[in-house]
Amino acid sequence: MVDKSGDRVRQMFADIAPRYDLMNHVLSLNIDRHWRSKTLRILDLKPGDRVLDTCTGTGDLAIAMSKRLGHTSKVIGSDFCAEMLEIAKKKSQKSDLSQEQVEFIEADTQKLPFDDSVFNAVTVAFGLRNVAVTETGLSEMVRVCKPGGKVAVLEFSKPTVFGLKHAYNAYFQYVLPRIGQSMSKNEHSAYRYLPESVQEFPSGEELAKIMRHVGLRDIQLIPMTFGVVTLYVGSK
Repeated sequence: MVDKSGDRVRQMFADIAPRYDLMNHVLSLNIDRHWRSKTLRILDLKPGDRVLDTCTGTGDLAIAMSKRLGHTSKVIGSDFCAEMLEIAKKKSQKSDLSQEQVEFIEADTQKLPFDDSVFNAVTVAFGLRNVAVTETGLSEMVRVCKPGGKVAVLEFSKPTVFGLKHAYNAYFQYVLPRIGQSMSKNEHSAYRYLPESVQEFPSGEELAKIMRHVGLRDIQLIPMTFGVVTLYVGSK
């Protein structure tokens, strides 16, 4: 059982924050940019929309959404790791995005500091599996989403294509932890935690079932890169 206690996960991400973006691009072979771009195309957000990106980390998805939506929209990125958010803020400033366009706040996804039904879309990219209780995190995302709005989860999944499945498992279990630990040394074995958390996290229909249980409907499962990641989109 992976230890996803709040203090442990928060400190783990604080430790790797300075090299987090580099490691993401290296370990995903830079395909992570494509996954986020495709997510934005599928969500089809509109100017004027108010969007929340939970577990935003260093803010890649939130910043990309803000650039796409322009000055009439407000994007908020939330995360419970202050060190990650500091990097997100610096990146948004370099992109010439004002705080009126994109704002980053420290908050636990299991207890979001927003009223009910205030966002047109609520997203999470590669972060839901780090939330201690998946259902609680999803319930909060649904709570702050407007009726008719979208809740989207972009997450690693388990490819089923023969050959790729075995290569993927070998890379995640043996290669990725060694590269990650050598490039971003930390005391919490962050890059061993990654494959372990992916293996334990519900994927496919299992996650779709949880999404339905917390009040979402019309769940779409959109695999990317032969099922290495999946985008789950549901309507409130």
